[in-house]
Order: sequence, then structure tokens, then C-alpha cells
Amino acid sequence: MIIEPRMRGFICLTAHPVGCEQNVINQINYVKSKGKIDGPKRVLVIGASTGFGLASRITSAFGSDASTIGIFFEKPSSPGKLATPGWYNTAAFEKQAQEAGLYAKSINGDAFSNEVKEKTLALIKEDLGQIDLVVYSLASPVRTDPTTGITHRSVLKPIGAPFKNKTVDFHSGKVTEISIDPCTEEDIQNTIKVMGGEDWEMWIDGLKAANLLAPNALTIAYSYIGPELTEPVYRKGTIGRAKDHLEATAFTIADKLSDIGGNAYVSVNKALVTQASSAIPVIPLYISLLYKVMKAEGIHEGCIEQIQRLYSERLYTGGNVPVDEKGRIRIDDWEMRADVQAKVAALWEEATTENLPSIGDLEGYSNDFYNLFGFKVGGVDYTADTNEVVEIPGLQA
Repeated sequence: MIIEPRMRGFICLTAHPVGCEQNVINQINYVKSKGKIDGPKRVLVIGASTGFGLASRITSAFGSDASTIGIFFEKPSSPGKLATPGWYNTAAFEKQAQEAGLYAKSINGDAFSNEVKEKTLALIKEDLGQIDLVVYSLASPVRTDPTTGITHRSVLKPIGAPFKNKTVDFHSGKVTEISIDPCTEEDIQNTIKVMGGEDWEMWIDGLKAANLLAPNALTIAYSYIGPELTEPVYRKGTIGRAKDHLEATAFTIADKLSDIGGNAYVSVNKALVTQASSAIPVIPLYISLLYKVMKAEGIHEGCIEQIQRLYSERLYTGGNVPVDEKGRIRIDDWEMRADVQAKVAALWEEATTENLPSIGDLEGYSNDFYNLFGFKVGGVDYTADTNEVVEIPGLQA
């Protein structure tokens, strides 16, 4: 079939398998170009099919020759029906991993559920014995608590007062004012339930109880802080409360791992175009301005560059892992440089529909968004008849 992008609001409803595959190959080639990392050899990635999770799996496998198990919740392909991009990404990754002689297996299901946890533990026990690194990179708007059976939904809202500021529709380039009403206390608690650290801790508890964590095992989860511009709706809003919980959970997990010489970290990563961030008001405008500044400075990074630097310059240097005053790894250090933020803030004040194409990088933002779904990837013939049915080689039944 001929596959084209089909949009509904801020979501692309289609994905291109060849474009997704090329995206994965590009990331693999980047990691290979940076040389080997003396990193983990057996890695579990929870949320492994897109974004930072996918980049973590690629960096583990092709940077450290690691055996990897990936957990995700994606829609498979069938004749006449496209899969989600994460499905195509994983199929491409596993194909490349197998060709390189690397172990790679995957489980497709709800990572919040006891069923998927038990299935994962059984696979680790049978195939790998123990795990050296657990990457927790889930980005879901909904979670059903396996203990209570209650389904919780996260919200993106400010706390205490309405939030008003600029935003941009990255499809049209139109800059407008938006207003978001404040949340309720129930909104906060639901968002913490979905995006906080409870499920991360449950995964580690299960792995440790089953003796599946190797001596000196590490676990890492990903977070974001961002600038003052986005604080009211992000870091000081409902999602910020969830991130606070996630970051606090790292200390709890670290205590639990101390008897095996292990540790737990949260890495604060850079603002990037993801399916989640595209739906957050204000963020697309901020990212388009940030990209312009960071590209001009020669310090722009995507997911794979961020994670490769995290592994090679933070987690696996052979020395102490550098952290900030709150115990967090800061791989957003280039984004949050004072000179970068000052330039972005100045551009923000003058941003309009008319001047954004010149003062921002809306094209870069848009291209990155389409790339997430396998579109606008260099070297791909989008006029060619494409087989939509793609299998994941190591998918567990």
C-alpha cells in the first residue's frame, strides 16, 4: 500500500514501516560511530518502543553489546491495517540486533499489569539469569492499579490558578494565546498514580524478590524540568507533582538496592519532540525556539544523542555518577545553560505567527514530529508500494 501521513489534531494516525526502520538504523549508526561503552550486558527497558526508551535499548545493544528485553504496548500490523510506530521501530531494532548477533526479545502488553511483570520475570530467569540495568521509560496517560483495579488518568493542568501564555499550532504555524484552568486535588493524585514512581518501584521490588538483579545493578527513570516559561503548566503543575514523586522514589529504590551494591537514578533530559510533548500547550513553541538557539550554538541533540551521552559520560565512566543537589543526573545541562535560556526567553517575547518561521525552527520541530511516525525520513521512497505487515522477530507469545 502507499502510506501517507494522516493527521487528527496533534496525532498522526498512520506510520510508515520503512521510514521507522530507517530512523532506527540512523540511530544505530550514530551509536556505533561514537565507539564502545563499557556498559551493561543485560538490560530491561520498560517502555522500549519510542523516544528515550527506544534510544536506551539501541544504546545498550549497539554501544555495549547488551542483550535486551523490551516491554511496550503497541498495536500490531495486519493486512490492510498499519501498526503503531513503536511496533515498526521494535521490528526494525530486533532485525538489526539479530543480524549483529545480539539477543533481543520483546513483550507487548500493559507494563502496569501483574501479568506482564510476571511474564517478564519468567523470561529473564529463563534466558538471561539476571539484569544489570533496568530502564524505566513509560509514557502513558492511563494506568490501572493492579492492586485496586482502579483506572487513573493523568491530566496536564496548572495548580492553583489558570495558566495563560502563547502557544503554536505547529501544522499551521499560527501563534495564539491559550488558557488552561487549574486542576483539582483529585487531578493531582491521579496524575501521580499514572506518572509517578509507584509502578517503577513495583517493577524493582518484583525483580529483586526473584533475585533477578545482578550485583551492582542500576535502574534509571527519565524526567524533565524545563524553563521558567513552562513552569506553571509543567514542573509546577500536575505533571511536575508526578515527576517530584518519581524523583523521590529513586531514593527509596536506591535504599532497597544498597545490599547488592546497586543504585537508582533519575535522569533529567532535554526538551524534545515526542508524541506526548506535542500535545502539551506552550511546549511546541518553546521547543521550536530552543531548537533554533541550540542548533546555532552547535549543541542540539535528539533522543539518541542524549542517551548515548548519558551512558558514556554519566552512568558508565568507571567513576562516581555526577548528580545535582537533588541527586538527579542532568543531561539537560546544555538546554538549561544560562545563555541558551536567555536567548530563548528573548525570542519568546517577540514570537508571532509572522516572524516565527525566521526566529524559530518550526520546520525542524515539524520534521521531528513526522519522523516519529516514519515520515519525512531521508532516503525513503514514499511513493513506493510498501508492505504494511511487519513481524517483530523476538516477540514473545
